[in-house]
Amino acid sequence: MANNRKKSARPTTSTLNSRRRNIGLDLSEMLRVRQEAVETAVQLEAAIDRVGKAATTEAYSPLEVAHKAEAVGVAKGTGDTWSTVLLGILAGVFIGLGAMFCTLVTTDAGLGFGLTKLLGGLAFCLGLILVVVAGAELFTGNCLIVMSWMSGRTSLAQLLRNWGLVYFANFLGGLSLAGLMFYTYQWAFNGYGVGANALLIANAKVNLSFGSALARGILCNALVCLAIWLCFSARTITGKILSILFPITAFVAAGFEHSIANMYFIPMGILLAGQPAVLGAAGVTADGMANLTWAGFVGNLVPVTIGNIIGGSILVGAIYWLAYLRRERATELVAARPWMRVVIPNLVRTRPVASVPGQLAEPIRTQITELICAKLEEPAALDTGGKALLAVLGKARDDSSFLARLAENPAQALEGYDMTSEEKAALASGDIKWIESKLGILDEPLRTWLNGRLAQEKW
Repeated sequence: MANNRKKSARPTTSTLNSRRRNIGLDLSEMLRVRQEAVETAVQLEAAIDRVGKAATTEAYSPLEVAHKAEAVGVAKGTGDTWSTVLLGILAGVFIGLGAMFCTLVTTDAGLGFGLTKLLGGLAFCLGLILVVVAGAELFTGNCLIVMSWMSGRTSLAQLLRNWGLVYFANFLGGLSLAGLMFYTYQWAFNGYGVGANALLIANAKVNLSFGSALARGILCNALVCLAIWLCFSARTITGKILSILFPITAFVAAGFEHSIANMYFIPMGILLAGQPAVLGAAGVTADGMANLTWAGFVGNLVPVTIGNIIGGSILVGAIYWLAYLRRERATELVAARPWMRVVIPNLVRTRPVASVPGQLAEPIRTQITELICAKLEEPAALDTGGKALLAVLGKARDDSSFLARLAENPAQALEGYDMTSEEKAALASGDIKWIESKLGILDEPLRTWLNGRLAQEKW
């Protein structure tokens, strides 16, 4: 009996197998729950970090502003045509509204020269406030795209495309507003005084010499782009508005020349030059308005536009790039544009790490290892393309034959990886913007290695 009880108490093989399966399932469930907890914690930390950054009122540092301006330049350079044109038309209208407001409040102000100029400058700020806060594409502000161009992240074609589209759209917006304002007959206010003021403003602009218009255009857009730069540093709408007030008021009060504002001022003057009542109120004759023509308009716009490009692109964009991004982006710049090495021979501080063909240099192997370890600790931050990219980098690190195939026939080497055709093409070409969108900003020498692929179109 005792022996029978012992036998019956001994678990059978099937019972043991069942218990093992249960234990395996429990362990799998524990691992799944743990993984979910890790992913949730990562997401929560990221959310807390975003809330913390949003809650602070401290302005962004100049270095952070430089990175932000560069990122905005990349986005503008790749913007779609219709959105760019529509937002450009809006910007032309917004700046025209500022010009209209400036004309109105300076009419018969009676405050003396300085205070009248100050009042006009404050009124003109309406235009850039609308551009920045409401959102629009302004040619003069877009001169800062030169920062992403200097970093090699925006091509010359993208830069010129944006400038061309936005300039043309701003012209349409300014010209449309001038035509609309003419038919409001606002210029008849104050016994045609508003029209007389608009006429004299336009006439003074078309009678500037080429050199004077150029110099005023340079100084104007240096101040406009500084206003945009300050707006990048602000975290609140109030901060952005305050950032605009002083630089823009200064350029208007000083009589500097803004190409987009002139797309409203001068056409409005041309329309009013044919109104005898306005000429009488201004105390001028038709002969005194001889240069106030469409030819005179173009004669003003050419030097002012050139000056605006110099002031915004070089005096602000290029100077700040050299001050804050030069060391960080020098290798990327020369990789994208090798001729820059000749133009600025001392620009490159970091040189690509030499390696044996078909083999990765040890610093690059080490950085790939560290990158993989860091990213595997935060899997929630990686999408499918990012995970596949890590897998490719890991295999390229460990398998020299795979690295060689990747150089010779990337399409074939990347078969079997869970990536879209666009992602494979970006990886095969060494698209640094796409790679960093998946993995974050890369450090040297890994960045240099990838940039070398951009320059040579191979690993």
